[in-house]
Amino acid sequence: MNAETEIPSLASLEYIPYVDENGDLPNNLQGKIGVYAIFNRDKALQLINYSRDIYLSLKQHLVRQHESCYWVKAQTSDRPNRTILENIRDAWIEENGAIPPGNGTDAAKWIDPIDAKLQMTPEEQAKITSPMIDEVIQAKLLKNVARRVEEEILAQLKARGVKAEIRFNPKLKESGLLDLK
Repeated sequence: MNAETEIPSLASLEYIPYVDENGDLPNNLQGKIGVYAIFNRDKALQLINYSRDIYLSLKQHLVRQHESCYWVKAQTSDRPNRTILENIRDAWIEENGAIPPGNGTDAAKWIDPIDAKLQMTPEEQAKITSPMIDEVIQAKLLKNVARRVEEEILAQLKARGVKAEIRFNPKLKESGLLDLK
């Protein structure tokens, strides 16, 4: 952005494919600070946020909401300032005329770690709630549930053609949570 006080309209920015023909996310946004907007397959706005590394944020969102991440628009900043980034985000939301789902009702799905416990099978639920289970066995069960959910996510991303490296934080798996490392 040339003049930090100028806010480009969201409509004036180019759509960038979330995953390119090589299976990569937009590498030109790696390590870049700025504001980004995520769109679904039909180019309906899903989320507007800002980040100190847009690329890493896009990777997190892809893992959490892959079915809603097909296009992105971004405005980077060489001299970031939280107030300016928030002003751009707010202006884009206002320009949209409605709060995107990822900024409103579905915010947790876009921002919080994936809770694999919500995808437990009835058998897994029965095991974990058994009065005979101790903390060590419970942690192992949660880790196995998280691994199963992780495999499902990675398979879905592979089917989509994603080749970017996706590594989950192993320590969180014992709590039944998935988040990128």
